[in-house]
Amino acid sequence: MLKIGSHVSFSDKGLLTAAKEAISYGSSTFMIYTGAPQNTRRKAIDALYIPEGREVMAQHGIDEIVVHAPYIINLGSYKDSTFELAVNFLQEEIRRTQAIGVRNIVLHPGAYTDKDAAYGVQRIAEGLNEVLRATSETDVNIALETMAGKGTEVGRSFDELAAIIDKVEDNRRLTVCLDTCHIHDAGYDIVNNLDGVLEEFDRIVGLDRIAVVHMNDSKNPVGAGKDRHAPVGAGWLGHHAMKRVIQHEALAGRPFILETPWIGSDAKKERPMYEAEIALLRGDVEARFGQAYLEDVERLSSFFQQQDIDAREYVLSVWTTLKNDAKAKKADPREPMDRLYEMIMEANLFEALSEEQINQRILGWFAR
Repeated sequence: MLKIGSHVSFSDKGLLTAAKEAISYGSSTFMIYTGAPQNTRRKAIDALYIPEGREVMAQHGIDEIVVHAPYIINLGSYKDSTFELAVNFLQEEIRRTQAIGVRNIVLHPGAYTDKDAAYGVQRIAEGLNEVLRATSETDVNIALETMAGKGTEVGRSFDELAAIIDKVEDNRRLTVCLDTCHIHDAGYDIVNNLDGVLEEFDRIVGLDRIAVVHMNDSKNPVGAGKDRHAPVGAGWLGHHAMKRVIQHEALAGRPFILETPWIGSDAKKERPMYEAEIALLRGDVEARFGQAYLEDVERLSSFFQQQDIDAREYVLSVWTTLKNDAKAKKADPREPMDRLYEMIMEANLFEALSEEQINQRILGWFAR
């Protein structure tokens, strides 16, 4: 069975809340932060509803989930206080991950800030050595995430990840989280050369290290080094390129996790597109949404065809304009899906549908 899901909330009743939200999207896996990713405040283990959450997971056939370490952990920092916080807090997070019953905790390797990449690689390896030694009683792996190349973050190339792994004494508990947006933004062309990129990864790091795949489209062209996620199909990767990732035999069996942005014309009413993205990528959209959904997508396709609008050409054209024409961006800063939604509303195409339902159908049009 394809393991596909999204980031879900761990608030309120912890794992029980997370499992129920994931199931509402039709997920077969999911990812959590054990607390707010921006701080170190954490609930006690016995307040996380772990048995109740795992019971719901078992009832729905979910046998593998993922934890993500908080953003505040920076093992690449030259500042002793920041480095020590990162080491100590990551150890705590690993023990919490073990208690929840999760095998892989995803970690942004770190940023070298005022130093250089070589320093960052060495410092991160130093921190990982400390953390792995101190948590040897667990069987939790640290999944180093591929990064986009933003700022001074380390892990923007497969070579940097390999260098970190090589410097860790007992690296058997180091795995990798492959992020589609990040490697695209870092310059790896998975749209036109997915096989070649995976072969390069295998040669440098080893495909057996990949434990998790983050499924995110990108708002920027290949090599931009920006790290800005887009809904599936609404960015430079596109639905079909991302589905090739899902279906690639070299990645079979891994959990695929969506971290795509919530969307909507009103910030207070933004909604995730996870349910539609999951169904479209898995290929069971009719079973999930019914025949009426497919009929609406066909109606949408005919409407845009009359406007002489091609999905991929339109999406890339809007992003290109927003990136390269400051005057045009100031006049109309709307992103592709926002513009398409407004066109549909102006034409009164789906008067009985909510904004969320219309956006779900736009994603279906992207996937045709």
